[in-house]
Amino acid sequence: MADHLLNDAREIAPDIVALRRAIHAEPELGLITPKTRDKVRAALADLPLEWREGPSTTGMVATLRGGAGAGGADRRRVLLRGDMDALPMPEETGLAFASTVPGAMHACGHDAHTAMLVGAVRLLCARRDGLAGDVQFMFQPGEEGHHGARFMLDDGLIDPLPHAAFALHVMPNAPHGLVAGREGALLAAADQISIAIEGRGGHASMPHDTLDPVPVAAEIVMALQAMVTRRFSAHDPVVVTIARIEAGSAHNVIPDRAVLTGTMRTLSPGHRGELHIAVARLAEHIAAAHGLRAEVTIREGFPVTICDGRAVDFGEGVARELFGAQAFHRLPDPIMGAEDFAYVLEQVPGAMFFLGVAHEGDNWQECCGIHSTRMMVDESVLPQGAALLAGLGERFLARGFGGG
Repeated sequence: MADHLLNDAREIAPDIVALRRAIHAEPELGLITPKTRDKVRAALADLPLEWREGPSTTGMVATLRGGAGAGGADRRRVLLRGDMDALPMPEETGLAFASTVPGAMHACGHDAHTAMLVGAVRLLCARRDGLAGDVQFMFQPGEEGHHGARFMLDDGLIDPLPHAAFALHVMPNAPHGLVAGREGALLAAADQISIAIEGRGGHASMPHDTLDPVPVAAEIVMALQAMVTRRFSAHDPVVVTIARIEAGSAHNVIPDRAVLTGTMRTLSPGHRGELHIAVARLAEHIAAAHGLRAEVTIREGFPVTICDGRAVDFGEGVARELFGAQAFHRLPDPIMGAEDFAYVLEQVPGAMFFLGVAHEGDNWQECCGIHSTRMMVDESVLPQGAALLAGLGERFLARGFGGG
């Protein structure tokens, strides 16, 4: 597999790169990405695929029926996923194919993910007769906080569920071509929090005649940090970040209200639930101690991304077979970012892997990371990503997670 699959991926590298650049130049946000959808459909129009779409998103699942293997309910199925949406931010890369849409940029590599998945579709279609089952290719919008994977599952686009699912995410500040992953929690659950402290404003010279929400807000911020370190084990991390504080309109006016907003990140469902309760209790009681009222609103984000140990072992084997013994790295710790492929992995055993796309020879530790306005991708790695996705699909259909 190693020689032929990687060589075939390199032969279609110009098409993979061209598609990535076309998507990069016209980034789309959220659950509705029609231009990106149309680019994908056009790139795959000549291939023997069965398509499912909508209705909640412009997401698509293309199914390739292999020509070998058992039939009926015993037929093996594997899902490969690529996300399609961009971020609401400006681009400052200076690339010739930089975003033409003000305030939107593919700063998380989803343009590369989609292009690599399209490449994998073409590689596997060329091997259709030998595939021992079916491949579901999930082209998903709305990953950047919009729960696109959950919508696609709810819409029945992935029915029946596959026996395994894999996704690949580029990392611009990781060594060129290195594949990385880990068993268990890979990425955190991320929930948004808003704490509104209601007081009674007045003149800054007479704070005793007011119920000042500002010092109460400050006390809550500090108490949250102490609570995290004293209530939760360091072996099951919790991160609470208050990223925004809003209060007041003038230097000599005590406001009626202060609002704190931020995120809460956890690596286990148990700590996630405990944290929700603890934050609300802490904020409400601190405010009450000062005669004020706090209203806590939590908006649940993605769940914890948990990778099946069998899938990680399997992926490591495929990566080493394709790219050599040094191609795979086991991450020692989870990453506290979040990912909505977690919704798929809640229902299907599988794994997400990272692919280093720093330019060869660069100091990858100094490269701009994802969500940077200057994030760059070494496009020479994209055929490797397409080959890895195709290899995961082909090998799983042939032997499952183990030997047969």
